[in-house]
Amino acid sequence: MVSENISNSLAERIERLAGWLRSARAAVVFTGAGVSTESGIPDFRGPNGLWRRVDPASFTIRRYLEDPQVRRESWERFKTGGVYGQAEPNPAHRAIAELVRAGLVKWVITQNIDSLHHRAGTPPDRIIELHGNLRFAKCLGCRRRFEKAEALALPVEPADGVPRCPDCGGLLKSGTVSFGEPLPAEELARAEAAAQTSDLFIVVGSSLVVYPAAYLPLHALDAGASLVIINLGETPLDHLAHLLIPAPAGEVLPKIADLALGRQT
Repeated sequence: MVSENISNSLAERIERLAGWLRSARAAVVFTGAGVSTESGIPDFRGPNGLWRRVDPASFTIRRYLEDPQVRRESWERFKTGGVYGQAEPNPAHRAIAELVRAGLVKWVITQNIDSLHHRAGTPPDRIIELHGNLRFAKCLGCRRRFEKAEALALPVEPADGVPRCPDCGGLLKSGTVSFGEPLPAEELARAEAAAQTSDLFIVVGSSLVVYPAAYLPLHALDAGASLVIINLGETPLDHLAHLLIPAPAGEVLPKIADLALGRQT
């Protein structure tokens, strides 16, 4: 199946996906870090990925709980936005937003915490954020949610520079999911339901090695959906894909959107 697709030109693959989008009943776009690299945000496992420069162990929930310096650095990134603070949506984000607003894509499921799908104009009720985001903080004790401005207005503990919950005294943390933390149950359930009811599942910029998120394309395949993977690197599911597009998302998604929306023939 894939060997036939690989022999097709890039233009033919783009045209084929645009046609599938026009006829799909419940298309889903699933994005990973690769969709945001063209916005200046490094991915994690690529040649210039974050994990080549920093120790992933520093991003575990265990280290956050045990190490005051890790907490201090994490809260500082939450305050400033870190590498995400100055990033702007790129053409891939904007093309996805157009497809959602036009009704050609039903759901956007993302592993990213950068909120660039929101800022590109994708309706918030169509976005499922599996790994949380930097727009809010959470109490690790009572699970209360704090909007970012509210969290930053709270007094901090001198020992680690992080506020404590005014309700229970629990430790606050950004609203992102660290290694060792479970995915938010409600978001995961929504994502699984979207995959299981999809007829077209488009992976964009994900290595598909982080579970349980990487199960979602398999749920879609089990439901009979066509699987498309737009990614510069290989993934473990390439052999199951109905269509592979090994090209930068920001280059191909605007062309796909133009064709699907009838702006180009």
